[in-house]
Amino acid sequence: MEDDWAAVAEAISNRLRELGLTQLEVAARSKVSPATIRELQYNKMPRRRNPRTLEALSEALDWPSDYLGKVLTGTAAQPYAEEANDPVLRKLDDVLEQLQELRNRVDAVERRQAGGAEQS
Repeated sequence: MEDDWAAVAEAISNRLRELGLTQLEVAARSKVSPATIRELQYNKMPRRRNPRTLEALSEALDWPSDYLGKVLTGTAAQPYAEEANDPVLRKLDDVLEQLQELRNRVDAVERRQAGGAEQS
């Protein structure tokens, strides 16, 4: 299976939102350069990275050290057990899913409006 850098990018972006962290805060926690974090978060220049980079980012994002490595390879990545069972985090996941659904609906409405404006 090919490395899934898009899945790594999505995991990092989602986690930054969940934790309310910035790239600079994660850089300070992980000792990974902000440029590298930006490349990973936005899936720019996907290439082989030192495994320690993903480990450091995983730990800085309060995941097990092998989490992003597993995301990359498509292995079932699991958060810490207490995190997986946390009712507040489960509710937050529900809220994030609903927010994404609303974003998708707004995007669809905006596309329809833009299409109608072009026809006028």
